[in-house]
Amino acid sequence: MTRSSLMTDLMAVIEDRKGKPESEKSYVAGLLRGGVPKIGAKITEEAAEVVEAGDEPGDEGRSHLVKEVADLVFHSLVLLGHRDLHWDDVEDELARRFGISGIDEKASRAKPGH
Repeated sequence: MTRSSLMTDLMAVIEDRKGKPESEKSYVAGLLRGGVPKIGAKITEEAAEVVEAGDEPGDEGRSHLVKEVADLVFHSLVLLGHRDLHWDDVEDELARRFGISGIDEKASRAKPGH
């Protein structure tokens, strides 16, 4: 499977901003300075907006959904960068799961007693 160059490029920007935390004009640097609480709040907000947009009718609703999913993915990338992870790690995990029943994959992650 091929890597997404856009995702790689976005991760490079996030990594660059992480190396320049004092940058006041950078939205990403501000999120990174806020750590998991600030990034997580944005992810939670965006996830709720994805769900809301998913129920909107017509082409306008479809367009809104795409924009909200893009926001959710972007903020998830920032969290990955904060934790020194890369989009490649996500792609590797998705590739590992590819072709495996979702039910079987989830069962393989279940912890005893849960």
